[in-house]
Amino acid sequence: MVLPFRRRYLKQYKDDYDDPERKLLSIEEMARLINSIIDPRDKAIVVLLAKTGIRRGELLRIDVGDIDWENYSITLKPTPKRSNRTVFFDEECADVLRRWLKVRDKLNPKTKALFVSSKTLGRVSRNCVWNAVVKYAKRLGYHNPNSMRLEDHFGPHCFRHWFTTWLLRNGMPREYVKELRGDKRKEAIDIYHHIDKEELRKVYLACIPKLGI
Repeated sequence: MVLPFRRRYLKQYKDDYDDPERKLLSIEEMARLINSIIDPRDKAIVVLLAKTGIRRGELLRIDVGDIDWENYSITLKPTPKRSNRTVFFDEECADVLRRWLKVRDKLNPKTKALFVSSKTLGRVSRNCVWNAVVKYAKRLGYHNPNSMRLEDHFGPHCFRHWFTTWLLRNGMPREYVKELRGDKRKEAIDIYHHIDKEELRKVYLACIPKLGI
């Protein structure tokens, strides 16, 4: 009886929006975190996670050519977890990405990956992204590795929680948030409910928090 219960619990947890106990930064705290980062690659990683709400695995697979600079959007690689593959970013994020791309060009990596390791010049790893987030969060007291409480930890998934929460609090309709998150369509009616991409982009730009980057 233990294993079936565990499976049901885990499925419920993963299907839910986010664990309410997960650490949530205020807009001011997120701005402080981002503006404390000097390294252009790490800053671009953190800003992109915050401004798009994408998963760490989705960020790892982004190539330079996936960015649409005309519409300020990124086409993510297909995954079983994601329905909508288009995410948007704003001018703040664009500026940070451009600064990183100038550095990346000087490195002249052989890979098409957007984010590369400074040591190997290959695509960054999951651990690399984790470290790029946690080391700065620790400095500001947002991440306590010695605590057993979930709300005392701040890692890459906390950006998805922050993105979701602040879009909702800023008035974005729930179905628009779900579209940007790429949540699986669970009901038959969802399959027929198509959201206009341009309208989604405009609402996103109106609701995404500005961080004074």
